[in-house]
Amino acid sequence: MASTTIDPDLTNAPPLRPRPTSAFSTWANRHRKWLFAAPAMAFVAILIVVPLVWTAYLSLTDARGSVRAAADFVGLKNYLTVLTDTARFWPAVGRTVLFTGVVLVFEVVLGMCIALLLWRPFRGERWVRVAVLLPLVATPVAVGMMWRLIFDPNIGFANQALGWFGIPPQPWLAGQESALWTTMFIDVWQWTPMVALILLAGLTSLSDEPQEAAKIDGASTWQRFWFVTLPLMMPTVVVAILLRGIDALKTFDILYATKGKGGGSFNEVETLNVYAYGLSFDYNQYGVSSTVLILFFLLIIGVMWALTGRKKKES
Repeated sequence: MASTTIDPDLTNAPPLRPRPTSAFSTWANRHRKWLFAAPAMAFVAILIVVPLVWTAYLSLTDARGSVRAAADFVGLKNYLTVLTDTARFWPAVGRTVLFTGVVLVFEVVLGMCIALLLWRPFRGERWVRVAVLLPLVATPVAVGMMWRLIFDPNIGFANQALGWFGIPPQPWLAGQESALWTTMFIDVWQWTPMVALILLAGLTSLSDEPQEAAKIDGASTWQRFWFVTLPLMMPTVVVAILLRGIDALKTFDILYATKGKGGGSFNEVETLNVYAYGLSFDYNQYGVSSTVLILFFLLIIGVMWALTGRKKKES
C-alpha cells in the first residue's frame, strides 16, 4: 500500500480566522431591510412629500396669475376665505360627501351580490365574468363621454327607451337636480366590478366548514349569509370600502367629462376636485386652490384614519 505523507508545514499552520468586517458592513447587514426599501421610500418622498409641501406653502401665499409671478406671504388668510365661502366651497364639500356616500353604498351592495353570484361555479361562468368586468376596460373619460351621449336629452338612447314605455323625456345630465345623481349612476356602473372582484377574492378564501355546519343546523340561505358569511367577510368589506371610498372622494374625470368646467352651468356636480381644478386652471388663483387641496387632503386623511381603525377592529 502506498503511504501518504503529511506536509509538516500544513500541520503547523495556524487556524483560519474569519476576515474582519468593516463597521459599515456590520451596520448595513443589521439594517439591510431599510437599505433595500430606501430607494422606494425616496421615490415616494419625491413624488408625494415634495409636491405636498410645495402646495402647503402656496396655500399660505397670494399666488395668482402665473406660476412665475411673485407671491406674498399671507398666512392663514386663504384658509379663512375658503372656510367662510358658503357659495362654492361648502356646497362642493356637501356634494363630495354625498357623491362618495351614495356610490359606496350601491357599489358595496351590488358588488356583494355579484361576488355571491360568481362564488359558486355554474354553466357559462366565464362569459358572465367577462361581461361583469367590461366596464373596467374603458377609461373614466371615455365612459363619461359615452354616457353623455346616451343621456343626451335630444338624441340620447335613454330618453328613446323611456318613450317606448310612454315615459316623458328626462333631463338627466342637463337638469340641476338630476345631474349629480346621474353621475353617481355612471360611477356605480363603472366601479362596481372592482368592488365585486375584491369581495369575490375574500369569499374564495373562506373555509367551507362554517357554511356546512350552519346548513346542518338548519339555517336558511339568508341566515347563513347574514350570520356566517358576512361576519367573516367584514375585514374584506372594510378593505373594499377603504380603497373605493378614497378613490370616490377624488373622482374628477367622470364629472369633468360629463359636465365640463365648474361642474356645469350652475355648479350642480362641482365637487372639491372640480372646484380646485377650476380655481387653478380657469381663474389662476393658485394660492386659494392650494388651500382647497390641503383641506381636501386633510379630509381624505381623516376618512383613511377612520376606516383603517375600523379595519383593525374587524380584524
